[in-house]
Amino acid sequence: MKLVLLFGPQAVGKMTVGHELEKVTELKLFHNHMTIDLVTKFFDYGTKEGKRLVHLFRTEIFKEFAQSN
Repeated sequence: MKLVLLFGPQAVGKMTVGHELEKVTELKLFHNHMTIDLVTKFFDYGTKEGKRLVHLFRTEIFKEFAQSN
């Protein structure tokens, strides 16, 4: 499993860097908005239920990714 973790303050270009890395490598970009955008269609951002579902989706995706090729 190959994993690159980008972190930093809001709006500094993490997603832009991630998109560029995706273009020049065989890595896939998984960014936090993927799960947040899915969940906020059903629950407001920051609610207890929304946070639980975002965490659940992210955890399950990374578990499956870790076990895959």
